Amino acid sequence: MATNTSPHPLRRAASSLALAITAATLSVGGTIAPAHGAAPESWPVAQNSEVVRAPAVADVAPQSTISVLIADGHLVFRSGLRAVIGSQPDIECVAEVGDGAAAISEIRRLQPDVALVCLDMPGLDYSAGAASTSVFGDTTQILTFTNHESDENLYRAMCLGASGFLAKTLPSASLVSAIRTAARGDALIDPALTRRLMARLTAGIEPFPAAPEVETLTAREHQVLLLIANAYTNPEIARTLGVGEQTVKTHVSNVLAKLGVRDRVHAAVYAHTRRIVPRELHFESSGT
Repeated sequence: MATNTSPHPLRRAASSLALAITAATLSVGGTIAPAHGAAPESWPVAQNSEVVRAPAVADVAPQSTISVLIADGHLVFRSGLRAVIGSQPDIECVAEVGDGAAAISEIRRLQPDVALVCLDMPGLDYSAGAASTSVFGDTTQILTFTNHESDENLYRAMCLGASGFLAKTLPSASLVSAIRTAARGDALIDPALTRRLMARLTAGIEPFPAAPEVETLTAREHQVLLLIANAYTNPEIARTLGVGEQTVKTHVSNVLAKLGVRDRVHAAVYAHTRRIVPRELHFESSGT
């Protein structure tokens, strides 16, 4: 298992957390849905070739169009985001991607004003640890989305240099407001969440749980897990390790069962969030 030689996360996260603690809760042009309460409206999705338009938001009209990139692994959810963005005259979707590696590459290439990034995608690099060293560069404002507003996910958002931490149940009007607010350079993280995480970090409690399940993997299964985490397909894993595809399928099944995850996407998320993926992989084929 790879060891993490980067600075301790307590020190790396401190600067971004300190800023977020002082940020006001999002209230411009819409109200963020509470983490626990009445279920907000779901994301609108285009139906019968008609785009569902978001409610009007009483924001001050910006001087130029806000460019947005969407990064999420689910096509239907991306379609909903694109529909909301497309209904706004001052916001333009310039690209959409389905995995973390593509998100990093396209955000660096296109440098959009705002990027909507799902924290559950594999391939995201959480090792940067401070907003000033975001893996996405320093020109794009990152708004992260998640199904769970946990300390672990907030920590992941901080490590990505995100200026926003939002729930996927956010109403469409609040999404539009969040994009405009982020484009102005304002933070969109609830201070209560950051205070709670800061208290946990300063007490020396790591935000991510240990990964004892990894110890149950064989050396070959561990290699397969690392390749899965780097978005390798079964044929690519077979060529890299010099084994047959059926052998790879067996290893993948064993990895999923031992980690207790339902598919390879969740296995990749598991590997990245537990920081067991080295930056570069070097394997020698042994034929086993």
